[in-house]
Amino acid sequence: MTRTTPDTTPPAAVFTTYSPSTGEPLAEHPSDGPEQVAHAVARARKVQGGWAALPAGRRRAHLLEWKRALARELDTVARTIAEETGKPAGDAQLEVVLTLEHLAWAARNAERVLRRRKVGTTLFTVHQRATVEHRPLGVVGVIGPWNYPCYTPMGSIGYALAAGNAVVFKPSELTPATGVLLAALFDAAVPEYAGLLTTVTGGAATGEALARSGVDKLAFTGSPGTARKVMAVCAEGLTPFLAECGGKDAVIVTADADLDAAADAVVWGALSNAGQTCAGVERVYAVREIHAALCERVVKRAEALPTGGEDAAYGPMTMPSQIAVVERHVEGAVSAGGRALLGGPESVRAPYVAPVVLTGVPEDAAAMTEETFGPVVTINEVADVDEAVTRANASRYALGAAVFCGNGRAGAAIAARLRAGAVSVNSVLGFA
Repeated sequence: MTRTTPDTTPPAAVFTTYSPSTGEPLAEHPSDGPEQVAHAVARARKVQGGWAALPAGRRRAHLLEWKRALARELDTVARTIAEETGKPAGDAQLEVVLTLEHLAWAARNAERVLRRRKVGTTLFTVHQRATVEHRPLGVVGVIGPWNYPCYTPMGSIGYALAAGNAVVFKPSELTPATGVLLAALFDAAVPEYAGLLTTVTGGAATGEALARSGVDKLAFTGSPGTARKVMAVCAEGLTPFLAECGGKDAVIVTADADLDAAADAVVWGALSNAGQTCAGVERVYAVREIHAALCERVVKRAEALPTGGEDAAYGPMTMPSQIAVVERHVEGAVSAGGRALLGGPESVRAPYVAPVVLTGVPEDAAAMTEETFGPVVTINEVADVDEAVTRANASRYALGAAVFCGNGRAGAAIAARLRAGAVSVNSVLGFA
């Protein structure tokens, strides 16, 4: 059993993690409750004062030492990710490499981004000087997801630490060992600040305990339903709350786009990690002139991907309950009049889902309005770019998007019309 809280706390109940690929048990971890979480927060707060007092250059050096420790243990971290998520070893290794980039950028740029700066005064305050400076909040709670259990939470952990905060991290109950390993490597790399990053493990009750623990801010990545529950708890104590709750990202393909490049990007963006990517490709809007040609290219590439087994292009569905969501979306799309160009309801063979390519799916179908989070993509035909933009924006999600266009400037103009947090031109996930 892996302990992630101080030994002075009462023992917690345990839970078992299982391999998504085989169903075999992997490990036992504590189900940390309010008392264990409170100890973790207190431990982090005790260390945070000294960390915040360090010159920015010293924090940078410590974080880069942690980065080097992660790099040295890349194979161990990647193997842990692969065991817990089921993703292929190469994908897990790539996730660790991207994590290292996250951490390095935060460490090297925090001083520049957060430095004190002068601001202008008005006529009435011309005799005064004004500055803006950023101070650490204290202890930041981070609740991470299971689909990218190392890369995604580092987007909160690394930046919080670089800004002088401590972090108490609760990984998903599906991927706790990855979170435990991150904290253990930090303690080993920066022993004088052991406990600055502390991991607590468990399910929803542990997350609620963290939200109620008095942390100074909470960052969450997960489903909208869970986010609402965590947000409600944070609201009780007016705890600042930051959430990323999924996406239904759209890709627009214009008549003059490079269709081979667009097809490559759509297949990778929709199917990599078994489609379990919050900013993955789920909707494609292709103008009428090239719709059929794009569909043909996407199907050809997708049907060549092996699924299941050691040579699989992607792994199983990590969360068993998501399989039913994928099946419901595909069945609903076909029942509503959509056509399956590749696969269909029969593609769902738990724990794996073979690639599914749909077209002609009504815009009000669940496959177009809800996050599928599986290896399914819909390529719908539109009359022109204006219609594509309208349809892409007609979503309650607004995480990311992409535009494929023969002219970069025109592509940027289309991107500017999209209601999305980040938009790539002639690539997908270019902002990751």
